[in-house]
Amino acid sequence: MTRPPERPRPHALPLLLAFDLDGTLIPEMGREVPAPTAAALARLRGLGVRVAVITGRDSAPRPVLEAAQPDAVATNNGGRVELGGELHREARFTVEELRAVLAHELEDARVVVFMPSGLYAELPPGRPPEAWMVERGVRPLADAPTDEPALKVGFYHPGVADFAARLRESHPHLVLTGAQPPYSEFLTVTPTGAHKGAALTLIAEGLGIELERTVVFGDSDNDVAMLELAGYAVQVGQLPLLTPHAHAQVSGPEALGAYLEGLADRLEGAEAPPA
Repeated sequence: MTRPPERPRPHALPLLLAFDLDGTLIPEMGREVPAPTAAALARLRGLGVRVAVITGRDSAPRPVLEAAQPDAVATNNGGRVELGGELHREARFTVEELRAVLAHELEDARVVVFMPSGLYAELPPGRPPEAWMVERGVRPLADAPTDEPALKVGFYHPGVADFAARLRESHPHLVLTGAQPPYSEFLTVTPTGAHKGAALTLIAEGLGIELERTVVFGDSDNDVAMLELAGYAVQVGQLPLLTPHAHAQVSGPEALGAYLEGLADRLEGAEAPPA
């Protein structure tokens, strides 16, 4: 697969760096930013670079926030956007949409519904909740409040690809990610407009930075929407489907720190932009 047309890495301010979490800013399912990356981010922030975290998770781990000190955070695949610690946008399913999403017909699927009040799950018989669910205080899906909006639904099942195809046909406005490598048995469904490209646009606008002045880092299919919109797109890892959307590639989270140090070197060596 070919990459987009070559363009130079940004080397002057203003600049917004936006990072996916798992497999990008941190190792998969990790909780801490590698020390070289944290040091490079501190250096970049000192130069005036703005930082955003845009993740599929419903919350970013505190150690990540302490290390990255982002100006903006988007969770739920971009469905919830915070600027300066204040809620800016939150996408929610309608009652009809949620009903359609939960009519999945996936026998013994693990289904997790994310609501403002917490997690609600439907688990296969005899299968206990995973440790992260227990830590989050997961409750049975049957106990979910009927008057509270859902923000995201996750499915874990070998047949999610077929279900995703049916849901895309019946509800094309919903946002579906996963159900393909490297998450062949995991599907995430979010409401209309709840994707990382929309989040990047809102964050850039909120911070007063043009999209052409954004550098985005991602490793998976749910990052494509923001990679396509960014002024400069960096693929982290080797996933083939991202290659057509990225201008550059970093081998993995462990190599991200060195890449960011190189970006800081370019910014320090550039002439100050005209007033």
